Amino acid sequence: MTNDTFERFAARSLHHAALDCTLDWSRAGFDASEVAGLGPELSRALDAMAELEGGSIANPDEGRRVGHYWLRAPELAPDGALRAAIEETGVRVRSLAASIQDGTLASPTGARFRHALVVGIGGSALGPQLVIDALGVASGTDGALDVRFADNTDPDGFERHLVRLAGELGATLVVVISKSGGTKETRNGMLEVAAAYARAGLDFGGHAVAITQAGSELDRHARENGFRATLPMWDWVGGRTSVTSAVGLFPAALAGVDVAALLDGAAAMDRLTRVRDPLANPAALLAAAWHLLGDGRGRRAMVMLPYKDRLELSSRYLQQLVMESLGKREDRAGNVVSQGLTVYGNKGSTDQHAYVQQLLDGPDDFFVTFVEILRDRRGEDLEVEAGITSGDYLSAFLQGTRKALATRGKRSLTLTFGVLDARTLGAYLALFERAVGLYAELIGINAYHQPAVESGKRAAAAVLALQVRAVACLHAASQDGLTAGELAMSLGTDDADALFVALRHLAANGRVTMTSDGDPLRTRFAARR
Repeated sequence: MTNDTFERFAARSLHHAALDCTLDWSRAGFDASEVAGLGPELSRALDAMAELEGGSIANPDEGRRVGHYWLRAPELAPDGALRAAIEETGVRVRSLAASIQDGTLASPTGARFRHALVVGIGGSALGPQLVIDALGVASGTDGALDVRFADNTDPDGFERHLVRLAGELGATLVVVISKSGGTKETRNGMLEVAAAYARAGLDFGGHAVAITQAGSELDRHARENGFRATLPMWDWVGGRTSVTSAVGLFPAALAGVDVAALLDGAAAMDRLTRVRDPLANPAALLAAAWHLLGDGRGRRAMVMLPYKDRLELSSRYLQQLVMESLGKREDRAGNVVSQGLTVYGNKGSTDQHAYVQQLLDGPDDFFVTFVEILRDRRGEDLEVEAGITSGDYLSAFLQGTRKALATRGKRSLTLTFGVLDARTLGAYLALFERAVGLYAELIGINAYHQPAVESGKRAAAAVLALQVRAVACLHAASQDGLTAGELAMSLGTDDADALFVALRHLAANGRVTMTSDGDPLRTRFAARR
């Protein structure tokens, strides 16, 4: 006799044969009638997505469209010039990567490029990092490069990369990614790496490629400094949705990834997620699940648990895609709504030894999205016990964790693919892009701007400007120095705490002196003379 759980599984599993993809929502704690209750809202969300793909203005703040869907279906671009630009860039990405891999385009030293160092941040790093970690082939296979990422403005991080590439800079291609060229973290990384090339007596420009918007600060710098090539970014592609642009495709191609298949998978998922019936549309179903499980307010976090080492970085990638898109103070009408959807995760079964303990025994403030890949490995299986492989254990741990959560009344979704390859990964990324867009429409916020990020950058710039003024003031002061409070008075600011933190950092790096008894109010700073 078929039990109720299996009947529910059969009724609440959406399978798509062409992509070998299944979304199982049988343990999510809602039923088809509740999804149907969101029908009018989901219908409006699907209409909005159709308008977006048709070229409507998606970001009124900047008067720009959002067209990452056109990247894998150029025929959808709203005009012929855009379509031609997308298609031409795809050809250039593949051609440039191939010429580097086969040695046609070599280092100015004559060496064949064997390594690539990508300098970028946010979506300009997370997307290609995920794709390469999931799909990159062994370095040297058919010319594939060893690709690394400098994705912060941490001096120690730069040094770690440069130490590991010691003696190999002449065989290292540097890929600098910044839409505007004004992103300080990326600018700093480029300058740090360029200085290392100069110290080694190497021409940095002859080892560099830029991916940027035409006419940007980085575009001008690349042309003035003899970069080997530039590839375009467009204002209608946001960083967190840029993985199927040159941002993601060029580094991936260098690492030996089949980028044509990646695009094909994304396009296939895009087609599937335009279906009007939410019970037949996995992105609409995900958006509905997020809404129902979080009461339309993000009251439950989404825990990503991919049971595949190659997808370990997908939790970080989705963290940015989801939280930067959905974390908004105001809705489209300007009402304060404080929306968001918290995302965290790592991988299974590692996390059975970490935070799964809290998921099972702690508060009911989350839902899990399990990601399952049925094909265990590319090589032959090894039995670790009679009739049991390592992959069998991994699958059993997933099932066991899912069942244990259900027993405790905790909710989960399970996304299953037959195999992890470039086409599958493209579909996976496109599925979440569409779900984010649909959910944003359900809750009435704009998924395609990020005012809080810009405010943080402006605040950082103000801190640095204050630091420069403070150091100048210390040089003009007596050798006894000043406290942060005295400095604040001299500079006419009430930001004494920012001054203290900035000067403490300078002192730790030998750029000012600090005398302290442990009390910040009495700590004195002086210029180095």
